[in-house]
Amino acid sequence: MAGLFGAIARPRAEIRSVTLEEWARLQGGGTMANTGVYVSPETAMRYTTVLACVRVLSEAVSQLPIILYKRRKDGGKDRATEHPLYRVLHDRANAWNTAFEYKEGTMCNLATRGNGYAYVERNSKAQTIGLIPLNPDGATITQARDWSPLYEMTMPDNSRQKLRGPEIHHIRGPLPKGYVGQSIISLAREAIGLGMAAESFGANMYRNGVKPSGVLQHPKVIGPTATENLRTQFSDRYAGLENSGKPIILEEGMTWASLSITPADAEFIDSRKFQRSEIAGIFRVPAHMVNDLEKATFSNIEHQSLQFVVYTLGPWLKRWEEAIDRDLLAPGERDEYFCEFLVDALLKGDIKSRYEAYSSAIQNKWMNTNDVRNRENMNPREGGDVYENPAIQVDKPAVTPVKKAA
Repeated sequence: MAGLFGAIARPRAEIRSVTLEEWARLQGGGTMANTGVYVSPETAMRYTTVLACVRVLSEAVSQLPIILYKRRKDGGKDRATEHPLYRVLHDRANAWNTAFEYKEGTMCNLATRGNGYAYVERNSKAQTIGLIPLNPDGATITQARDWSPLYEMTMPDNSRQKLRGPEIHHIRGPLPKGYVGQSIISLAREAIGLGMAAESFGANMYRNGVKPSGVLQHPKVIGPTATENLRTQFSDRYAGLENSGKPIILEEGMTWASLSITPADAEFIDSRKFQRSEIAGIFRVPAHMVNDLEKATFSNIEHQSLQFVVYTLGPWLKRWEEAIDRDLLAPGERDEYFCEFLVDALLKGDIKSRYEAYSSAIQNKWMNTNDVRNRENMNPREGGDVYENPAIQVDKPAVTPVKKAA
């Protein structure tokens, strides 16, 4: 009983109010934009353009195979299928995450938070046998005496644990500051906040009615109670989508004066288009990939798609490849093994262009038939490994016709 009464007698924890900025930090490092909208990786993902850009980046990277290669002495390379890391990168990151799921989640964290973390499982030879994704929120990085990074992370069981460099696979996002990458959402907070505010304005406009604000003019002076009752009754009858289009019935000589302008007058739609284009530009995603087809044509979409692979995905893939070589290969393996993304599928043009390119490659004898069949996901054929130009016909010896006896 003493313990119980002691617990009751102990003072309660002090309760204090927090500012919006403090609340933002508690919710994952977000901040308040000048529009009054709270912008964080979580809230920004509810904005359709940001969601579209993040999906484009994460799904584009996750569908590309990562291949671990072993260098040959003649300068070539072979797939290192016997190495445990090959299956981790190509097939299954851990017991419950496929390689696709792991890459998709990590790329989403990179695009929104600027960093992707994973715990590295190793065997007795220090080879990577598994990658367990970690929550980037709340990660704390310090430096050891030898300048190497020390990580304090939130583990899957919500405990905090200190990890050294070899235990962590860390991919840094764009414009890194020291050991951490910067969040695109944080850097573009005001632009994203403006787009979120416009989206929220549109939602509220339809919730309150097409013309949400105005003035009821009464010929006489009415008291505060009557004013509140009138406002409540008018809102219940005429506000909201379910009441839109109903005729307004006014009594006692009252009139309605609208104070709101229409979306067309405010160029609301144009402003939303501009924000969509601006956010897509910040993420370096082509406009047609976020459903902005206003200036798209068949020819320039194909060209933009190739630019997307080279100028948008290219830097991201390079970050992945170099971080994998640094973190996931044992020190003695880095001169022998390396990894690359296969981007051939995304760089394919239309079938006519591909076949013309293949024909030129075969005629110049730097590709053979089986090389082409492999790129087109077809099985090799017998005799297809010969490098030859089929356009050059081999002269056959002339055959002298036999004269028939008279």
